[in-house]
Amino acid sequence: MAERRADWKRHISDQLKLRDRVQRHTFEEIVQQYNRLLEKSDLQAVLTERYQTEKYDVQRGHEASSLDSSRSDSLHQEMSQMRIRHQEELTELHKKRGELAQTVIELNNQIQQKDREIQSNEARMLEYQQQIASLEGDCRDLRSNLQELEMANQTLKDEYDALQITFSALEEKLRKTSEDNQELVSRWMAEKALEANRLNAENEKDTRRRQAKLQKDLADAAKEPLPIEQDDDIEVLAEDGGKGAGETSPNRPIGRTLSKKTSQQPQGGLLDSISNIFGRRSANSFGTSPETSETPSGGCAEVRVPTTALHVFEAHDGEVNTVRFSPGSRLLATGGMDRRVKLWEVVSGRCEAKGALTGSNAGITSIEFDSSGSYLLAASNDFASRIWTMDDYRLRHTLTGHSGKVLSARFLLDNARIVSGSYDRTLKLWDLRSKVCMKTVFAGSSCNDIVCTEQCVMSGHFDKKVRFWDIRAESIVREMELLGRVTSLDLNHDRSELLTCSRDDVLKIIDLRSNAIRQTFSAQGFKCGADWTRVTFSPDGSYVAGGSADGALYVWNVLTGKLDRTLDRNHSSAINSVSWSPSGTYVASVEKGSRAILWSDM
Repeated sequence: MAERRADWKRHISDQLKLRDRVQRHTFEEIVQQYNRLLEKSDLQAVLTERYQTEKYDVQRGHEASSLDSSRSDSLHQEMSQMRIRHQEELTELHKKRGELAQTVIELNNQIQQKDREIQSNEARMLEYQQQIASLEGDCRDLRSNLQELEMANQTLKDEYDALQITFSALEEKLRKTSEDNQELVSRWMAEKALEANRLNAENEKDTRRRQAKLQKDLADAAKEPLPIEQDDDIEVLAEDGGKGAGETSPNRPIGRTLSKKTSQQPQGGLLDSISNIFGRRSANSFGTSPETSETPSGGCAEVRVPTTALHVFEAHDGEVNTVRFSPGSRLLATGGMDRRVKLWEVVSGRCEAKGALTGSNAGITSIEFDSSGSYLLAASNDFASRIWTMDDYRLRHTLTGHSGKVLSARFLLDNARIVSGSYDRTLKLWDLRSKVCMKTVFAGSSCNDIVCTEQCVMSGHFDKKVRFWDIRAESIVREMELLGRVTSLDLNHDRSELLTCSRDDVLKIIDLRSNAIRQTFSAQGFKCGADWTRVTFSPDGSYVAGGSADGALYVWNVLTGKLDRTLDRNHSSAINSVSWSPSGTYVASVEKGSRAILWSDM
């Protein structure tokens, strides 16, 4: 600080010396002239005094000697001329003195102004010095911060390099782990396929044993004689290898054939016909079994709009994703994140647990019954779809091939083929006779739901589009874009209208004959809670129902497009799926919690 103070003092001294050198040259001539003027003024004063003395002497001499008059006149004239000349010089000197005095005043003013400027400059210099000192302090702080930041940056760079090396090692480990996982999944799938084949073989053996036992029992029963009463519609015929069916022979044992009054059947065809009814299945391995099939309701006499929660029960250990009624409305199936499909029998407005279908290795995302209710199809998060038989709750088939979560799977109308849609952006068509994937179609976006008609598959996707596929041509017939991600699709009873639900919290009905939106449904407070929120038509197509993220069940009238009612007091979390029973009596809803509710107007 002392050095800085000495520097600015030295600077001011140098500036003053410079100013003295510059301004001295300007004033030197004026000072010299002024000095000469003073000298001349002093000389004039001396001369004037001398002349005055001489004048007095002359006057005294004139008085003393009048004789020297001519000399005095000449001297007087000379003195007059000299006085005039001196007066002129004095006047000129006074004039120059005034000019010089004015110049001195002006120069003094300039000097004062310069002094003020110097003072101002000195004040500014002092301020600038203070700013420079402050800036130098800031610069030192910034240099210190820069060094710290450089050190921190170097530390971060070293850490980044270390993390990059660690990341590369982890990435390599992940790749190896993924390869090992893929190999394990492949081995596990192969084991599952072997297990399924073994189960199928055991089932076939059991079926053959039951058929053989039944045929044996029927043959034994056919050999036993029965008492015949006159009122029975039984005709006793004698069997003769060489005679017709209408002849009798006493030498042959009497058999019996059952016949209506208007028809007859040979004994040889009796066992075959009974065997065909009870023991044999059609070429389609997914035919209807009389013990397990339900009679689907061909139409709904009266749809009951739900008003009351008849039964609230805990369906699964964790989130419940999907719910579906069987074709006869007798069974209710629910699927959850606990990897199980649970079956509930609907009895007098309550759901009683009947059994559980196991075999899935991840959460269930979709449930579908075949048209007879004999088989149940479920899609799962473990990249597979599975089929169980409803008579023995056995796993019959595991359909693997997707590389992402299977979000929806549906039977085609012939019950011999299945369509599945996955998060891997593909749809697959499966043949249940050969148990192989017949076709794979790339959809371009994750498929959230599927519905089917005879020759068309409709799929709803994450990219807000509904796509219509021709099964035979494996191509998109058309597509329709909505305003939100499509979460659910459903068809009405005659498959002429398509119900959609999307994440813009709007339900729409699309007329499949005109390809136009027929009706739009929304409500204050209704909000779609997930990308897999399912909505449903009523069996007669006059109502639609959907669950909201706030746990409320909304029912709209299709004809008017207005909200019919809202049921919002029983669910404690977002509703994932809603199903209306084919009989029209019940509505079931499931939630992100573990709860399921059976609704009706009773």
